[in-house]
Amino acid sequence: MKWSRIAAVLIVIAATLWIGSGMYGHGGNAASTNKGAAAESQPRFKVAVLQVRPEMHVKTITLSGRTEADNRASAVARAAGSIVNLKVRRGDRVKQGDILAVLSDEAREAKVAEAAAMVRKRQADLATKLPLIQRGIVAANEKNQLLADLSKAEAELAMAEAERERAQVRAPIDGVVSAVPVTTGQALQPNAMVAEVVALDPMLAVVEVAERQLSGIKVGDRALVHLVTGTTAEGTVRFISPTASSQTRTYRVDVQIPNGAGQIADGITAEVEFRLQPVTAARVPRSALTFTAEGTLGIRTVDDSGAVRSVPVRIIEDAREEVWLSGLTRNATVIVQGQDFVKDGQTVDAVRADTPAAILSKS
Repeated sequence: MKWSRIAAVLIVIAATLWIGSGMYGHGGNAASTNKGAAAESQPRFKVAVLQVRPEMHVKTITLSGRTEADNRASAVARAAGSIVNLKVRRGDRVKQGDILAVLSDEAREAKVAEAAAMVRKRQADLATKLPLIQRGIVAANEKNQLLADLSKAEAELAMAEAERERAQVRAPIDGVVSAVPVTTGQALQPNAMVAEVVALDPMLAVVEVAERQLSGIKVGDRALVHLVTGTTAEGTVRFISPTASSQTRTYRVDVQIPNGAGQIADGITAEVEFRLQPVTAARVPRSALTFTAEGTLGIRTVDDSGAVRSVPVRIIEDAREEVWLSGLTRNATVIVQGQDFVKDGQTVDAVRADTPAAILSKS
């Protein structure tokens, strides 16, 4: 009787377990199936994308500077005297060698006349005695003395004429008179400045270039110069300083501008635009920039299957609303909106950024 009860209990337990296993097994499979179906039916995150194509891009660098006269020189008095005739004023255009001022005579003309008279006397002495020397009446060695006396007189005449020439102050270069610090009647000493002459053609646009930008600029490169007056001129890089400023650690760069008409003045504020060597770059909206998982600057792209991938990039040129980037070697679908809400490997729905459906939301 005892064994029959035990057997009956075991049979009941076994039956219960068998029935229960069927119920829970089917229920688990159903839950799993429902979960997978829910995952498949869950909408993907939408992102706005833009097709980007790398191309050759000419990078530009715009720097602020100023215009500077290529040459300026001072016309100075070369002798002592008072100004008897001041021929120029500020703003006059002069040519090299033009007389700007005349100093008082100070007996210079008299010394020229005296030296010229002595030359004529020595010439007459030579003309008189030379036939006598040739006939043997006068000693032959006297000819050398006569020639020496004539040469000395001619040298003294040249010095007197040079001294007379010093009474005239002449323009040292072609240009415009920018300053006349003297007046008629003023007494001057040698090396006193009479006028300053500024050469306006060519004109220079001078800027200071940071060391990280210096490698992109070469002598002979073309540059556009935008003056604060509204004038734009094209010039050529003529000089790049081989040493940096000790205060700013920048390098002076001179751009030569043709200025035959003299319309560009000295000291005008200017912006100089350098066009560097072309590089391969892609243009994307600034909003597309993000950071990769490694913390470097990058963008996120979407492949044909909708998978997200990060691409590290480097900024080639930064504009107000867009940037030029290197790092994309071929055409790419770049996420321009929503890139900060997705991660690498995630599958998304890509919508063209130029369509009204480009809304960053979950449908």
